[in-house]
Amino acid sequence: MIKLFNKGVYLVGGKELIPEETIAETETYSKEPIDKEQAKEGTITYSILKKHNKSDSMKELQIKFDAMTSHDLTYVGIIQTAKASGMKEFPIPYVLTNCHNSLCAVGGTINEDDHVFGLSAAKKYGGIFVPPHVAVIHQFMREAIAGCEKMIIGSDSHTRYGALGTMAIGEGGGELVKQILGDTYDIQYPKVVAVYLDGKPKPGIGPQDIALAIIGQVFKNGYVKNKVMEFVGPGIKNLSTDFRNGIDVMTTETACLTSIWQTDEDTKEFLTIHGRGGDYKQLQPDQVAYYDGAVYVDLSKVESMIALPFHPSNVYSIKALNENLFDILHEVEEDAKRLINNPNIDFKLTDKIQNNRLKVQQGVIAGCAGGNYNNIVEAADILSGGNDIDMDYSLSVYPSSVPVYMELAKKGIVSTLMAAGVVVKTAFCGPCFGAGDTPANNGLSIRHTTRNFINRDGSKPGNGQMTSVALMDARSIAATTVNNGFLTPATDVVDDYPVYDYNYDDSAYQKRVYQGFAQPQKEEELAYGPNIKDWPEMSALGEHVLLRVCSKILDDVTTTDELIPSGETASYRSNPLGLAEFTLSRRDPEYVGKAKNVAVLEKNRNEKGEVPSELADIYKKIESICPGINEPASIEIGSVIYCTKPGDGSAREQAASCQRVLGGLANICKEYATKRYRSNVVNWGMLPFQMKEEPNFEVDDFIFIPGIKEAICAGKQEITGYVLGDTPKEIHLYWEGLTDNEIEIIRSGSLINYNRNKE
Repeated sequence: MIKLFNKGVYLVGGKELIPEETIAETETYSKEPIDKEQAKEGTITYSILKKHNKSDSMKELQIKFDAMTSHDLTYVGIIQTAKASGMKEFPIPYVLTNCHNSLCAVGGTINEDDHVFGLSAAKKYGGIFVPPHVAVIHQFMREAIAGCEKMIIGSDSHTRYGALGTMAIGEGGGELVKQILGDTYDIQYPKVVAVYLDGKPKPGIGPQDIALAIIGQVFKNGYVKNKVMEFVGPGIKNLSTDFRNGIDVMTTETACLTSIWQTDEDTKEFLTIHGRGGDYKQLQPDQVAYYDGAVYVDLSKVESMIALPFHPSNVYSIKALNENLFDILHEVEEDAKRLINNPNIDFKLTDKIQNNRLKVQQGVIAGCAGGNYNNIVEAADILSGGNDIDMDYSLSVYPSSVPVYMELAKKGIVSTLMAAGVVVKTAFCGPCFGAGDTPANNGLSIRHTTRNFINRDGSKPGNGQMTSVALMDARSIAATTVNNGFLTPATDVVDDYPVYDYNYDDSAYQKRVYQGFAQPQKEEELAYGPNIKDWPEMSALGEHVLLRVCSKILDDVTTTDELIPSGETASYRSNPLGLAEFTLSRRDPEYVGKAKNVAVLEKNRNEKGEVPSELADIYKKIESICPGINEPASIEIGSVIYCTKPGDGSAREQAASCQRVLGGLANICKEYATKRYRSNVVNWGMLPFQMKEEPNFEVDDFIFIPGIKEAICAGKQEITGYVLGDTPKEIHLYWEGLTDNEIEIIRSGSLINYNRNKE
């Protein structure tokens, strides 16, 4: 079904994959050796990056994007940061959607206050504003903005429009601020992996099945981490663009940097239907293109898939799961015990086995992955021929935009769904991050959404609540629904592969979306609700730093949902200090109190200019190690967390900013799960440390790092620190290469300070 190539490959003629080690043996290239460097320039990726690169080197890229997008969990903080940094107007189209805090169900007025703020910002700075319930962020971008050879950056990790010929990257808000202020997105030229699609999917196989099959093969081994996934091959023509979009958006879960697809007449038709035929260009690799690896996918062999709790990479075919039900579910339960680490919670999946079949309690089809037109229509076809929905089970469907909803209504699909017992709701991302459809305690929900991390469904283990989500395609969710909630692959009930016509009606957008790009109304006042607060002041980096360990997490991976929870915290996104109270609340409830205590030590040092009395012994140890370095004015005090591999998941910058506003100065890890989380750490002025050894320190230990400012500014990439126990121990830290701008951001103490210093 899926094969990974161990080394680089050449794609010849867009059809033939030839491993690098055998290319010289082929008849075509045995006499005239191929130019590998030239072949690297033959990818679609190279041509798009070259077009957007502003540096004089294709090794060290400085990218300017064509457009930006954010939703209502992130745009207030971004605009506040840009405003504090001297923003005058939005220089490129900036789309502000309202698909996360849409319900305004908790927190009083503060969610709608954010929406009012967003509209006022769109007016003042020249932005595009999409009101609540009108479209989820990525569907609007597909329908109205994305196009061939474009690059788009978004403050949401699932910013992916590769199937439309757009290289889109999800990043933390700091990277969007840089674009607003005219700076660039600086990265080294990424490695590029071909995703070669061959064959045609079987009836009943949907985009989520293909996406999960790929994720299951490449996430855990890091095969495409921080690389570009370039989709090529003859199988693409067998997938509609709407179908491709459903695969593409899930590439985020592979930990890749971004994605791009070769385009064809179907891409052109999609763009033309959406009134943007002029945005079409044929994109395909050159006659010979070199890739740093390849993922070969035989679409005809992909089965109906399921990603069990608690990660999209925990993948099985539904058939294999049903054949080994107890053993697999018991293994997940055992893994969950270690992950949950709470003896008061007895997480169970095996209790849902009835007569050797898995009974689920809820289904959801929603968001940028599941709410697409084709997914819902095919699910409706399956549901229309089934039984009444079991009373112990519920199914909700969220079309991804009003235009999609309108077409479903015109075709009678909404009536079909409702008649089958389905609850049809508005465009909303809540089921993806725990702001809607939280199951009952001990419930199992099957969802065509993007993620199934622990507690991302809205449950609260700290309160004794525990539920879980398994990811599936809309078609198999529908098949399970008509089978009274017993897990069923769609391939058991579907015997054809339909293609549906689609008519796009954007009249709702014309009436409801504010189109203000290039028309800033500078006299417009920003509308501040009482919960919208400015960022607190952050100090510049000290000559030396004294770090107190406030959390130590040894899990294989720590997600951004653990660093700062989604769901119930959404209402506080515009209040930096209010949100910071939830930092690590699901994973390490003692962290906030410890970090605050360290912040008090730093405040006393600053205000009094003397060694805090609590640290007298610590400073004596510093003097014994580094004579002469014991002046309070030169040693900045802050908190630090250690995680083995932090940052998997969301792009939300609050995972880092909350640490910073509590006085955080650094992260230490073995590796960062994603580039975007490391970028957030840097943009909030924290030191992105890594270490190869096992952490030889514990919570509450102090780590002294002399000369860190000089080392960072001199371009060094490693330093020796000291764990100040009874007997000080050396600790060897390093960091990956920092750009000149990143060095200045860390030295300044935050991106805001850096931009203020430029004025």
